[in-house]
Amino acid sequence: MRSVTAQAAELPWRYTDPFIKSWHIDSDDIDHYQHVNNVAYVRQAEATAWAHSNALGLHFDDYKKLDRGMVIKRHELDYCLAAHENDELLCGTWITEYDGRLSLKRQFQFICTRRKKTVFEAQTTFVCVSLSTGMPKRMPDLFKSVYGDARLFKE
Repeated sequence: MRSVTAQAAELPWRYTDPFIKSWHIDSDDIDHYQHVNNVAYVRQAEATAWAHSNALGLHFDDYKKLDRGMVIKRHELDYCLAAHENDELLCGTWITEYDGRLSLKRQFQFICTRRKKTVFEAQTTFVCVSLSTGMPKRMPDLFKSVYGDARLFKE
């Protein structure tokens, strides 16, 4: 099997240099229509976002120490094509917007490696909150540097 990097290079990504997590579709992801259930896509988007944050050097232990977390304010989901059991999807993500204070937006694109077509796209808006109160709170410096440096479109 070719590496994820080699597979990814020939796929029609919306933007350059995605962070990529591979997802093999198994029977637990399939619904009664015999395609991937919508909830499975959302679960995979969350797993991809966490994997990206971890790769950037931010872990949940950092969130706890800083009493801050990035929570979802809004999901915009587009189901483009059905994916099926045993399909392999490459799940790409980018931080596309970042205000340096309270919020950021993350774009997702899942591409089926067999068909080389996008099956799912999403944009999620995250807001920084205090973990202890659940109230919006400015991002700590660590979040600003990590997420700001990872932003795709820089000013």
